[in-house]
Amino acid sequence: MDIIFIHQLPVETIIGVHPWERDLCRTLLLDLELGTDIRPAATTDHLAETLDYQAVARRIRAFASVCDFQLVETLAERIAELLLQEFAVPWLRLTLHKPGVPSGAKAAGVIIERGCRPPP
Repeated sequence: MDIIFIHQLPVETIIGVHPWERDLCRTLLLDLELGTDIRPAATTDHLAETLDYQAVARRIRAFASVCDFQLVETLAERIAELLLQEFAVPWLRLTLHKPGVPSGAKAAGVIIERGCRPPP
């Protein structure tokens, strides 16, 4: 299996459990690894034969912009579900960073893996 990745994708959303967090959009950073087979695209050199990471990024941003979750865990899970369904990838690893939380830290967040990672 090959992996297409997106690192440090800024995602605007409302997230947080504290009242002061609920009144403003925050910028989260998302890292994503998507399992796929790139050989067809490498053979033909056609975008239609691969996973379009621009389309993936647009979909994530559009989804997150209308979300209003309290927990990064919930947002990560919903994004993973969306990607597995809409882009038909067999496996993904998603890291969601919430910068500046807890106070003094560079970021806090979650890392999740969903789907089945086929053997090499």
